[in-house]
Formats: sequence, C-alpha cells, structure tokens
Amino acid sequence: MTLHPLHQFVYCPACGAKAFEARNEKAKQCTVCGFTYYFNPSASVACFIKNAKGELLLVRRAKDPAKDTLDLPGGFADMYESAEEVARREIQEETGLTISSCRYLFSIPNVYPYMGFNVHTLDLFFECYTDSFDNAKANDDAASIIILPPSKLNPEDFGLQSIKKAIERYLGK
Repeated sequence: MTLHPLHQFVYCPACGAKAFEARNEKAKQCTVCGFTYYFNPSASVACFIKNAKGELLLVRRAKDPAKDTLDLPGGFADMYESAEEVARREIQEETGLTISSCRYLFSIPNVYPYMGFNVHTLDLFFECYTDSFDNAKANDDAASIIILPPSKLNPEDFGLQSIKKAIERYLGK
C-alpha cells in the first residue's frame, strides 16, 4: 500500500484542527473548515556546466541523500526566483563560478528524500557555460569538484535517480 504523500500532516494548516484527511491522491482537506491543500512538486534545477574546452564540471555530494556520489550542481528554487536565477545562484554557491549563459534542456519528475519526508520535485535541467573552471572551488553542498569530458560520464557514478536519468538523456543513451 502506498502512503498518501501528505500522510505525516494530520493538522489543518488553516485552522489547526486534527481533521486533515485525504481528499484524493494529491490533496488533503480539513473536515472542519474545508481548507484543501494540493501537494504539488517543488521546483529544482541541475546544471551541466561546460567550459571552453567542452569539459563538464561535476560535484561530489557533501551531504545525504547519496553523500559522496557524483552530482550536477543545483538545488531547490527559492520563492520569487526564476529557474535561470536558481541555476546561477546554485552554481555560484556550490562552485564559486559565474556562468556566461544558461539554456533549458529538459525536465524529469523526482522524489527527493529529506529527513524522512519525500519531497516530490520537478527537476529542471540546464546546460550552462563558463570560459574556465580554474577558479572553481567546492562550497555549500559540494565536497569536491570533478572535471570530466562528457565521454567519461557514467550514470552509475551518480547517486540520485533523476540525475542518472538526466546523464543518460544528455548523452543520448
């Protein structure tokens, strides 16, 4: 049996009543005040960062889930941010790099485990460019920087399922 994605939420966020019940597979409704909450995916980005040589910059994850596996720089969107702004901010936070351009590639739905809660996400993948990786430095959620030509990418080296799928798609497999 699959649990409702909001099974951990028992109190209505509007009135506080312990009457927050499943309405359908993606919503809960309060039987006291009628408030309905629709559980929609959170937006996140992941970035294929290329330099002038055509190499890709990857990071090794510093935290769980999938700690110590390869990843693409990226993260969750903050309120009022465009996806492109998220890409630029996350790349700056994790690598210290400023990118010169950023283009949308594709999206993949995902479930991201966070502290015992499954966050349903819509992962937006971008290809971003910078002239050089010389000043890249692992920060924030990145434990280290890895630079590889695309031909050396192996989806199995990546710990998160949506990233594995994205690597396969990016490589045309």
